[in-house]
Amino acid sequence: MPEKVMIYIDGSNVYHSLRTLDRRTELDFQRFSLELAGDRQLVRTYYYNAVVDETKEPETYGKQQQFFGMLKGVPYFELRLAKVVYPSKWPIAQAYEKGVDVHLAIDMVTHAARDNYDVAVLVSADNDFAKAMQAVKDFGKNIEVALFGTSLETSQQLREVADKVTVIDPTFLRKVSTMRRRRQSRRGGGAKSQNGDGSG
Repeated sequence: MPEKVMIYIDGSNVYHSLRTLDRRTELDFQRFSLELAGDRQLVRTYYYNAVVDETKEPETYGKQQQFFGMLKGVPYFELRLAKVVYPSKWPIAQAYEKGVDVHLAIDMVTHAARDNYDVAVLVSADNDFAKAMQAVKDFGKNIEVALFGTSLETSQQLREVADKVTVIDPTFLRKVSTMRRRRQSRRGGGAKSQNGDGSG
């Protein structure tokens, strides 16, 4: 019987990681999830992000809603959305996400405690998740981390805790990009792509 896998995507971190790689921020999230799962059983993918205020950032809000709407069409894919907090001195003071990291960490540990998966795959470079990853291991589960880029200097705490590190490099991205889907569609194959940035 194949291992059960659940994937936890830090949406904002993924977006900024892709920008750092100078790549188009367009992923086919269904193919992305299946690629990470490999020959194991993909139970569900959870995607975490924060919604901007429609009155303060209407253009970004519209793009986000379009993007989130497309994600809702991905099979076995769950959105977990928090909100962006705006300080009184915004836009001079930077707005920030609230509750995204905590929500992801709680879900990942809770699902381990409930025996919902055998392996968790975290898609984030945020070292703050190291303790949650260790908690997953303490429940007798395996934990993997997927990191963008090939540098071994990034996310050291995550690398130390993870049972396995998957490098999301240009070769990996070519397999899961929407551009690949579009080329397939023009040849008469392929499913509807999922694109957008989710952050504006």
